[in-house]
Amino acid sequence: MIKALLADDQTLVRAGFKSILEGEPDISVVGEAADGEQAVALAKRLRPDVVLMDIRMPNLDGLEATRRIVADTDVRVIILTTFDLDDYVYGALRAGASGFLVKDTEPMELLHGIRVVARGDALLAPSVTRRLIGEFALRVKQPDPSPRLNALTDREREVMGLVAEGLSNDEIAARLVLSPATAKTHVSRIMTKLDVRDRAQLVILAYESGMVRPGWT
Repeated sequence: MIKALLADDQTLVRAGFKSILEGEPDISVVGEAADGEQAVALAKRLRPDVVLMDIRMPNLDGLEATRRIVADTDVRVIILTTFDLDDYVYGALRAGASGFLVKDTEPMELLHGIRVVARGDALLAPSVTRRLIGEFALRVKQPDPSPRLNALTDREREVMGLVAEGLSNDEIAARLVLSPATAKTHVSRIMTKLDVRDRAQLVILAYESGMVRPGWT
């Protein structure tokens, strides 16, 4: 059973999401928060698998709430935004969110996203990665080379660059003439070596370290 926490300051929005989620046999809504402070408190107390987090809330916004939740728990956060390229989305991913969804997303996409994040993957489809990172990586200041990257082999650096480019494991396998299972293993080992939570954090690190830059191929 996937335990979900809803964090949104609009009661009707929470009710709408709850009605969708509770109709599924494998998802249970364990709590609701009307602001960021409540979201942080409930996440620590209830330890849900996934938090659906509105980015704009009173008292404490979704960005800071996400940062606090990720710092203190292993709870995963999906950011909810009105626009698919919200100014705060990139910052939310840097804060530790595992992905984002637009509020008017179809119910099936919402359910899929929750299941994806609950099993430990990042909710960043390749097409979304390309658009999102292409837009917000431009905001990154001077790259800060990370010494952690020294732990990677040449092949792992190559794979990481392709992840940052927005390729799926299957696409990476095709590009490098590997099996999909081997590509997935490479990605998993890279995340372990670099101590990142998921694919979203791996993409962020690739850009912030200067390994890849917007527009590179």
